[in-house]
Amino acid sequence: QLQLVESGGGLVQPGGSLRLSCAASGFTFRYYTIGWFRQAPGKEREGVSCISSSGGSTVYADSVKGRFTISRDNAKNTVYLQMNSLKPEDTAVYYCAATGSMRAVVPGTCVSRMYDYWGQGTQVTVSS
Repeated sequence: QLQLVESGGGLVQPGGSLRLSCAASGFTFRYYTIGWFRQAPGKEREGVSCISSSGGSTVYADSVKGRFTISRDNAKNTVYLQMNSLKPEDTAVYYCAATGSMRAVVPGTCVSRMYDYWGQGTQVTVSS
């Protein structure tokens, strides 16, 4: 069955970096758009970054632009989220998600209701 497994979370000091990975299986990965989302305690889930099926288009939340980079390796069925200059407000559970209903991403489409399949999440804590 379709499966998404996140890894790479952990505890990091402010200003530090982490790279999250999302490993996919059970579906034709190269046809699916993938997104990273996060949810902090008491807050709604928000879109962090999304990448089209080919990797040719990406979108970022304003709060992470210039600090986070999304990429994918379709040969390895994996999507990455490189997070630099981390801030305490980046603390959240990070989820990857997949949708087969759109091949490209444009601003406004990196929202949770557009995605059908979800991983279990990985905790990112930014604290000194």
